[in-house]
Amino acid sequence: MLPTLPFLLSLVVLQGAPDLELAVACEDSLRIDLTLTPSTKAREICVSPGMMTGFLFDTIPGSWELQEEVRFVEVLRGQRGISFVPPKDMMPGERLRLTVRFGAAASQEVITFFLVAHRGQATRQVEVYRDRRPQESYQQEAQEERAKNQQLRNENQLLRTQLERVQGLRSLIANTIVGRSGVQTLELPVDKINIPAGAVFFDSATSYRADKTAVVEMWLRNSSSAPWKTIRASLLTTNDEEVPGIQFLQVDTVAPTMRQAVYLEVNAGRKKLQGEFKVVLWDETSRVITLPRVRFP
Repeated sequence: MLPTLPFLLSLVVLQGAPDLELAVACEDSLRIDLTLTPSTKAREICVSPGMMTGFLFDTIPGSWELQEEVRFVEVLRGQRGISFVPPKDMMPGERLRLTVRFGAAASQEVITFFLVAHRGQATRQVEVYRDRRPQESYQQEAQEERAKNQQLRNENQLLRTQLERVQGLRSLIANTIVGRSGVQTLELPVDKINIPAGAVFFDSATSYRADKTAVVEMWLRNSSSAPWKTIRASLLTTNDEEVPGIQFLQVDTVAPTMRQAVYLEVNAGRKKLQGEFKVVLWDETSRVITLPRVRFP
């Protein structure tokens, strides 16, 4: 005799209904990088009745669609995310779709997630990344930084090489800056009598001339209460025309009551820079001091 339908149903109940729940462990939080996952691969997310699951995207989706949304206990939508509590009657192994759309209709991208019910366990937070531009931007920034560091290393090596070349009298002779005529010097007059109280003034000055360059060495004394640091220097003719190509150097700031040198240099042959000049120095607070009657040997 063939078994009747009620008998078959009773047998199923006695043996237990098949558990469709997946045998995989559910992660509490999950990160999905869509640029690394093929679009055809199913993306399954663990959900459970009574437990909230939230999705957060790195770019703003155009729309969301939950399959059988009316069954869900709660659905909360934000600008870049969606959170929900699944249906109370969602059975283990049951699957519902979450469809997310990005972009305009002509080039719309559709991403589908399968919400798979589990007993008492769910993925509470899902972070989804689909924009490759930040990662590429970081890579480009790292490449640019490596190139910049390499350039700095090259420049540092070049400066070291140049510094080695310019050290010593041998370098001056090799570069024909100093020739057989050597370096001539001339002590310059300075006025240390009519100095107002609390001023920065020239304590002494000397000019130098070589074959290709001329230098004025000026020692400053600071009787003021503020330090002096030269930020600009000029060499002027008697007609107040500025001599081009001036370079200057002050190694240390002139502290109050202290004395320090300032060097002014201009590239010029022995037949140039004839006559009288004056040197004008400025500091960062717009103070100005002038050394008149500057001559070169």
